[in-house]
Amino acid sequence: MWSYLLKRLLLMIPTLLGVLTITFVVIQFVPGGPVEQLIMQLRGGAAAGEAGGAGGGAMAYRGRQGVDAKQVEEFKQLYGFDKPAPVRYVQMLGQFARFDLGKSFFHNKPVWQLIKEKLPVSISLGLWSFFLTYLISVPLGIAKAVRAGSRFDTATTFLVLLGNAIPGFVLGVLLLVLFGGGSFVQWFPLRGLTSANWETLSWGARIMDYLWHICLPVISMTLGSFAVITLMTKNSMLEEIRKQYVLTARAKGLDEHTVLWRHVFRNALMPIMTGFPAAFVGAFFGGSLLIETLFSLDGLGLLSYESVMRRDYPVVLGSLFLFTLIGLVTTLIRDLAYLWVDPRVKYD
Repeated sequence: MWSYLLKRLLLMIPTLLGVLTITFVVIQFVPGGPVEQLIMQLRGGAAAGEAGGAGGGAMAYRGRQGVDAKQVEEFKQLYGFDKPAPVRYVQMLGQFARFDLGKSFFHNKPVWQLIKEKLPVSISLGLWSFFLTYLISVPLGIAKAVRAGSRFDTATTFLVLLGNAIPGFVLGVLLLVLFGGGSFVQWFPLRGLTSANWETLSWGARIMDYLWHICLPVISMTLGSFAVITLMTKNSMLEEIRKQYVLTARAKGLDEHTVLWRHVFRNALMPIMTGFPAAFVGAFFGGSLLIETLFSLDGLGLLSYESVMRRDYPVVLGSLFLFTLIGLVTTLIRDLAYLWVDPRVKYD
């Protein structure tokens, strides 16, 4: 097992290199880089209008009109674009090897500091949506498997599929209209994770204020996730219930509770755990952009989108490096957890 663990850790290196290399190469051909973005800001709205009406290559060219060539070279030197791409690539890899994610071009802050500032929002949305999804979907899937074919099974299938069919952003708009003061009642706030007077509240009041603010965004993110995990749990449980070892356990006189939880459920966890890393990482770092925008939450989703649009390459590459590393580590933890779930798995 230790040799397997070492191999997996070593395989993370070429995977990270591949992701970073492809992204670095792609951004070299993206028009309207950070230098052009800064120049267009200096030239004002007229230059932005000129660039907006031009094509990709013309945008980079017209964006520099009316600006002194010496000043353009100073901007290139400021952002490090005075050096060839291979040199910048090697410098980037050296920084990431030291876990130095660089400094944002436009925020004038270290990327680590930016991520830490936005992380509370993503942690709040991610943790609540992830745990609520699994805490509701897995027991619901088990109940559906035990009552397969019943009215309960049919009704809950209809409900979870209906929830899956409604996009989170649409549900968020509906919740705001109904409960956020849109056209009916204003039971929940429209923006932020906490109220303006949060610092002056008692601990109990702070907890209630936080839950009050996070309620609608979490419902919007979570509802659509129930269907996949619920149906996966149900199908996995049904497949195990029909196997021969379950009949043998019942024939030996084991009660139904022991058969279901000590034998069936443990074996049925395998396919559920397969999607665990993607669900865990995705809950924190993916799919929250529209929700953050709708509820005015300044999190990692909004930061990543703004960084791509503004060509803030240190933030784009730094956050990509961090998210990829987290995904690889989570996948490794999942594979090692197979040993706990199923002792028959051997990593030799």
